[in-house]
Amino acid sequence: MCACWEALHAKFWSSSCKKIPDADTINATEAAAVDSTVTNEVPTVQHMCSESNGESVPTGPTLDANIQENNTTRVFTYNELKGATRNFRPNSALGEGGFGTVYKGWINDIGPDGERITSNITVAVKVLNQEGSQGHREWLAEVKVLGQLRHPHLVRLVGYCCENEHRLLVYEYMPFGSLEHHLFRKGALPLSWTNRMKIAYGAAKGLAFLHGSDKPVIYRDFKTSNILLDLDYTAKLSDFGLAKDGPQGDETHVSTRIMGTYGYAAPEYVMTGHLTARSDVYSFGVVLVELLTGRRAIDKTRPSGEHNLVEWARPYLRDKRRFLRIVDPRLDGMYSVKGVQKVATLAFQCLSQKPKTRPLMSAVVEALEPLQSMKDLTTSSYSYEAGSGVTVI
Repeated sequence: MCACWEALHAKFWSSSCKKIPDADTINATEAAAVDSTVTNEVPTVQHMCSESNGESVPTGPTLDANIQENNTTRVFTYNELKGATRNFRPNSALGEGGFGTVYKGWINDIGPDGERITSNITVAVKVLNQEGSQGHREWLAEVKVLGQLRHPHLVRLVGYCCENEHRLLVYEYMPFGSLEHHLFRKGALPLSWTNRMKIAYGAAKGLAFLHGSDKPVIYRDFKTSNILLDLDYTAKLSDFGLAKDGPQGDETHVSTRIMGTYGYAAPEYVMTGHLTARSDVYSFGVVLVELLTGRRAIDKTRPSGEHNLVEWARPYLRDKRRFLRIVDPRLDGMYSVKGVQKVATLAFQCLSQKPKTRPLMSAVVEALEPLQSMKDLTTSSYSYEAGSGVTVI
């Protein structure tokens, strides 16, 4: 087992968030960190980070001896992963974010007696950038959450490396990349309505599992770039660097530093630093609207008044006369009208300004389940007449 666990625990709190003054995306008392994600074609995404807001700040996922005992992931040496990625060569890079660069690699599956079981298993290797905006805290959070939890809609952590100053994570390879890539990359084929609903359903199941585990986990960074897709569009949640243990016992929330991505974070969390499972529900609502509209959560290339997706879309979501106006035009009418209405209503509930009125993720899963088999797909086009709602042509 890795010999640097104790040293890491002592250094766990040394990482801090980089600040950019005068950010126009959050309060003046907060700071913003900027991080590019996935590909160079993706616009800059603003990440939020603040110091303590005066509340007691509990630890992130903590390190204890049980983690090593309960963790079933494999421990790699740095040289093993260096070889697996062909010496981290640039053309093996899959993407880059606040943590560092992710490389495509190939490993052998080793049995309990050290024998090789399978050769050339494709994996994704994430390498911690020592000068990046994320550090040991996030690395440990990932090892704790994914090292102990298994679910079909969480990306699998194959193993990790903790050797001297090197911190690496090894994941199962997700060949279809991120939902962000499919929704927003120029030239990407539009996702069908059926696949969008499958992705929403799978991602909801992943969040519901985290919230309903014996020790609830709050994801805190639910967004399209963190939803990865398998060959059959099975969605899996990835990047648990900001995950937090949820409130225990009589606690109503967790008080923590304000971190996450602007446009996805729940407003009450941004204002107070109070984190609950329903903070994740709000973020899920944002992604649901992105799936519905094909628009980014924040897009300053849009006309004035349409920069913030939630603010622009909210009036349409529960308006039975106008909800079809915001549907992604790239779907070309190929969607379930009843399904769109149900998704719009569900998104509106998830985005409630009052956290307690947002549904639990278990209820969201139940609401999305019947949408997986709706057959009323239409190729009709729609026109709109003032005061008369939708007219099918």
